[in-house]
Amino acid sequence: MEATVLNWVATYGYFAIFSLLVLGIVGLPVPDEFLLTSCGFLVYQGHLSLVPTVASALAGSMCGITCSYIIGRTVGWKFLHSRVGKFLHVKEKHITRVHEWFDRIGHWALMVGYFIPGVRHFTAVVAGTSKVSYRSFALFAYVGAAFWVSTFVFIGFHFGRRWPEILGAVEHHLKLGSAALGALAVAYLLYRYFSKRRQAAK
Repeated sequence: MEATVLNWVATYGYFAIFSLLVLGIVGLPVPDEFLLTSCGFLVYQGHLSLVPTVASALAGSMCGITCSYIIGRTVGWKFLHSRVGKFLHVKEKHITRVHEWFDRIGHWALMVGYFIPGVRHFTAVVAGTSKVSYRSFALFAYVGAAFWVSTFVFIGFHFGRRWPEILGAVEHHLKLGSAALGALAVAYLLYRYFSKRRQAAK
């Protein structure tokens, strides 16, 4: 997959960067961080220019996450209110609770979710499903996209030929961090579940 990505960039240039990131953010198996750091390395070598590279990457990221937001705001909302949603025991109070949660802290998930493997693919869908306003969504999601793109292009550019080693270390720590957050979330949900059972038993 990495070789295919590099071939696309070599053949189609900035258009490939834009297109691949749109597809990757929506959820297709595109190695986004590898793509961005590779672009930074190509800038370092002089094969790409910095400003068009960052601009095309940022535009692709913003378009991709906006597509996910639109999917969540249209199809996702209807899905939760459909018979399928009722079959999964998704009730109005659950939807309201998710919406309130997103109003409190979910916006920040849009920003930091880019840096957590697997998270950026669904934060925008949840934002759309929770009926977060486009203005609020755009503020956090687009700022997060700018930080994410800049970080990994910088890694490829600044570390030159060492970028695969640096990228591997960064991805390793991101995966450890996301696993730790996932474990904490599961522990919290279990705690809430057993607390409610104890209260119901009294």
